[in-house]
Amino acid sequence: MTGPQDDGPGSAIGRRRFLGYVLAAPTLVAAAELAPAPAGASAPAGTGALAAPELTELVDLNDLMTAAALPTSNLISVEVRQDGTVAFALPRAEVGQGITTSTAMLIAEELSVPLDRVRVTLADARPELVFNQLTGGSNTTIATYTPIRVAAAVARQRLLTAAAAELGTDAGNLTIEDGVVKDRAGRSVGIGALASKAASTRTERVSVELAPRESFTVIGRPHNRVDALDAVTGRKKFAMDLDVPDAKPAMVCRPPTINGKVGSVANLAQVRAMPGVTDVVTISTGVAVRAETFGQCVDAVRALQVSWRPGTAEGKSDASVLRQLEAAELPMGLRPPTPVVEGKFTFYFRSNSALEPNCAIADVRAGRAEIWSALKSPIVAQQAIAAKLGLPAGKVTVHVTEGGGSFGRKLFFDAALEAAEMSQKIGKPVKLMWHRADDSRQGRTHPMATSRVRVAYLGDTVLSYKQRHTSVSTDLGHGLGEIITALAARLPVGDIGFAQTFFHLSQATSYRFGAVSRLLSETDKGFNTGSMRNVYSPDVTCARELIVDQLAARMGKDPYRFRRDFLQDDRSRAVLAKVAEAGNWGRSMAPGTAQGIAFHAEYKSVSAALVEIDCRPATVDRPIRDGVAGPRVTKVVFAVDVGLAVNPRGLEAQMMGCVMDGIALALTSSLHLRDGHFLEASWDNYFYTRQWNTPPELQVIVMPSTSDQPGGAGELGVAASMAAVACAYGRATGTMPTSFPINHGTLSFTPKPTVPPIPPSPTDGLDHAR
Repeated sequence: MTGPQDDGPGSAIGRRRFLGYVLAAPTLVAAAELAPAPAGASAPAGTGALAAPELTELVDLNDLMTAAALPTSNLISVEVRQDGTVAFALPRAEVGQGITTSTAMLIAEELSVPLDRVRVTLADARPELVFNQLTGGSNTTIATYTPIRVAAAVARQRLLTAAAAELGTDAGNLTIEDGVVKDRAGRSVGIGALASKAASTRTERVSVELAPRESFTVIGRPHNRVDALDAVTGRKKFAMDLDVPDAKPAMVCRPPTINGKVGSVANLAQVRAMPGVTDVVTISTGVAVRAETFGQCVDAVRALQVSWRPGTAEGKSDASVLRQLEAAELPMGLRPPTPVVEGKFTFYFRSNSALEPNCAIADVRAGRAEIWSALKSPIVAQQAIAAKLGLPAGKVTVHVTEGGGSFGRKLFFDAALEAAEMSQKIGKPVKLMWHRADDSRQGRTHPMATSRVRVAYLGDTVLSYKQRHTSVSTDLGHGLGEIITALAARLPVGDIGFAQTFFHLSQATSYRFGAVSRLLSETDKGFNTGSMRNVYSPDVTCARELIVDQLAARMGKDPYRFRRDFLQDDRSRAVLAKVAEAGNWGRSMAPGTAQGIAFHAEYKSVSAALVEIDCRPATVDRPIRDGVAGPRVTKVVFAVDVGLAVNPRGLEAQMMGCVMDGIALALTSSLHLRDGHFLEASWDNYFYTRQWNTPPELQVIVMPSTSDQPGGAGELGVAASMAAVACAYGRATGTMPTSFPINHGTLSFTPKPTVPPIPPSPTDGLDHAR
C-alpha cells in the first residue's frame, strides 16, 4: 500500500475528509478506511448540556454497534461496472425497512449517478466482517452512512482522474452529472467507459472529501423505494420464490407444548407412503416431512402420530408466569416521606412473527452446505449451522435473501438451522416453511413483563424517578450479545450482564426528574423470546408515560404542558410541540373519547405521538367476526426528528408501521399462555392492528434536519405510539390502564387443537368475501 496523500497544511482527517482505498481489481472498486472521531468532535445537535447526563447521553447501544462495525468498514466496497451501473453488496438484511433504497441514495449522491443505476444486493455471510453484518437496533443507516459515502467518494475521485487523462485536461475542470463526466468545453465520457481505466493493479490508500450537506440533491429528498414496482407486481424474490434445483417443500410436525421433544412416532411407514411424500425424518425440533407440494406436507404433518416428551414451559400459564415475575421483582426501596405517584403494569406475551412465514432453503451434501434465508445475523447463523452439521464454517455458504418483515424475528435463524439439519439427514435439498401456527406457538415472542414506577415530588419539583422492569428472559444469542461482550467494559457477572447492559444502553428518561434509577430483572429461560421491535422500550416507555400523566394531574398541570416543561432539550420539546399543534391538543371532545400524548427518545432520535381514541360503548361493543373490537384509535399525529433523514418518504413509511405496532401492543395483540402452550394459532386469532382498528386520520411529520448525521429510525415510533394510546385510553375512561394489551382478558376465539399441530386449511373463504 502507498501512504496517504499529502493534502497540505491543515488537511487532517476531520468532519468531511476521510481516508479510503482503491482496491486492486479489473474494474474500479473502492472502499473506506474509518478512524474513530477526532478528539473534540461535536455532540449530536440538541443533546443539551446536562450536569449529570444519563448513560445514553454518553454512549448508547447504537454507539456500541457502530464502534463494533468500524474496524471492518474497509471491507465493504463500491464497484463501478463497465455498463455504467454501480454495484454494492450491502452487509445488512433488507426486510421491508427500505435500506436498499437509502443505501442506493448514499451512493447516488456521492457518485452523481441516477438512482436507478445503483444496484444494491445483499451480501452473503462474510465472517471477516465480524460485527459489521448484523441488522438491528435501528443501526444500519447510522453505521453505514459514512463508510458507504467514503467508498463512493473514492470511486468518484478515481473516475475524475481517469477522465482527466482521457480528455487531456485537469481533474479540477471536470464534473460528474447523471453518470457522465463532463469538461468545460462540453466533452464527456460515461463512467462505464472509465470503469477499467480507473481501476488499479494494486491497492492504493487515498484521502477524499465528502460532498457537503448543502450540495445534496439526493440525500434528504423523498424517494420511492427502488423495489416498489417489483413488490407490488409480484416479481420481487423472497426465499420461497428461489428456484434451487431439487429443493422440495418441507414442513415440521411440532410438539403440543413449547419446546417439547419427540418421544416416538407410531406411523412413520404409513406417512412415508402418502401421496407426494418423499421423506419423513425425526429432527431435534420435531418430525420433518418433505413432499412435492406444501399441501401434501400439511396432510402428512396432520397424519403423524407422535408421542411427545415435556417441553420447557410445561404446565405454565399467564397466571403462573406472572407469579414468577412478581417473585423476581427487585425492591423499590423505602417509600420517601414526600408525595409519590406510583403504578405497576403488566405486559403479556406477544408474537414476534412477520407476515412472511419463517422459512429457509438448505442443500447439504457431503462436506459442504448452502443455505438461503432472510437473516439479520448471518455470520452467527453460519457458525451455528456449521457446528450443527459438523462442518468447518468455511464449508457453509449462507445467502441472505430479502425478507417480508422481521420486527426482530429474523435476528434468529431457527428455520435455517432446521432446514440444514433436515437436508443433512435425508441427503436432499429442502425448502422449509413454518406454518402460521408454528410461529405463533413455537416461534419467538416478546417476553411477558411487569414494570413498576415510583416518582417522588414536592410542589412543582420532581425529586426522583425509579423504575423496576421485570421480564421473562430475552434471548440475546443472535449477535448483539457478542457485541456487548466484546465492547462493554466490566459487565455484571452472569447472563444478566447481557440484558442489563442492553437495557441501560437503550433506555433514556428524557425528563428532568431528579435522581433517576432504572433496573432490569429477568427470569425463566423456558420460552423462545426475541428482540422484538424496540425490545424493552415500548413497555418501559408506556409505564413511564402513564405515570407522567398521573404526575401532571397531581400537580394540576396539563399533560402536554407538563411534558414540555420537564423535557431536557429544545429538540425534544420541538417534536412534542409539533404534534400538539398539528393534532389540536386540548380540543373539546365528546365523553368517552379523549386525546393522549407521549414522548420517546432513543439512538440520537426523538419522537412524539398525539392520539385520539373512542372508548364509547357503541365503538367498544361493535361486532367483529371472530374478534374483539374494543376501543378504536381514530386519529394519530406523529412527529419524528432523526437528525438527518436520508429518505424522508421511507422514514414516513417506517413511522406508519411503528404506529400500527403501537396500537396493536396497547389494545389488541397478545398471546394467551395455557398449560405450556399458546392458544393463538395463526393471524386469524392473533389481533395485530386490522383495518377496523386503523385510524382514519394518520399524519406523520418528519422534522427538519437537526444534524449532519442520521439517527436511529427503524424502531423509534413504537414506544411513543403505544404510550400515547394508553394515555388516551386512561383519559377517555377515567381509569389508568395497567394491563396490556387492554383486551387481553377477553378470549374472542375458540382455540385450535395442538394435536395435530397444524389446523386444517380453511375452505370457506368465499363465504367471508366482501
